[in-house]
Amino acid sequence: MTLTVHGVLVPIEPSEVSPVIWEALVSGSYEAKEARWIAKCVQPDDRVLELGSGVGIVTALIARVDNVHVWAFEANPLTAALARRVLNANQIENVSLSQGVLTAGAAQELKFYIRSDLWMSSMDEQQGPYLRVIELASQDIDAFIARHDINVLVMDIEGAERDLLSKAELPGVERIFLELHDHLYGLDGIRDITRALVSKGFGYDPRGSSGPCVLFSRDDKPRVYQEEAEWA
Repeated sequence: MTLTVHGVLVPIEPSEVSPVIWEALVSGSYEAKEARWIAKCVQPDDRVLELGSGVGIVTALIARVDNVHVWAFEANPLTAALARRVLNANQIENVSLSQGVLTAGAAQELKFYIRSDLWMSSMDEQQGPYLRVIELASQDIDAFIARHDINVLVMDIEGAERDLLSKAELPGVERIFLELHDHLYGLDGIRDITRALVSKGFGYDPRGSSGPCVLFSRDDKPRVYQEEAEWA
């Protein structure tokens, strides 16, 4: 069957996700804050790197902005397959979707823990019970950003943002939109992230922030975005 979530067609069966995820999709609460506030981060002609694409709903919304290109990464192979299906159903051709992970520094072999609630899958073994573990070879995020001239970073990576944003240089990135996961690292983690981004020239931008979904920008000059209504 096909659901419509935040204006995006989502071909999916209840058996493919947990009951919690299914209810969130049906009710429209799935990634609702991200879907609304991403419009305050991405503008025409941006080159966007998205880490943690999930089932591809926010990816599809980003891709609708005029003349953008999106490079999206999703570590969970099952979720990445759902995201490909969503992008195909919505006839989106300006997204390059990869199943994998980006980290700071040289390539690493990493363990990724797959959980029944796909939004709980992560590289953190202590986050809760998991169904299985897979190994992934990472790529260097700074090299990827430089190679593709990325200027916007969007991320929802279940706590891994603390380490990544502390260690990566993020050359040429102008805006970062991320979901914070304070239940995993507390205020100490939020302080680490904030200090790391401030040291790189970013500041907390309230124009695109709401609760745990926050925007960090390098400048405060006026910007023009697509109206939120265009995303519905």
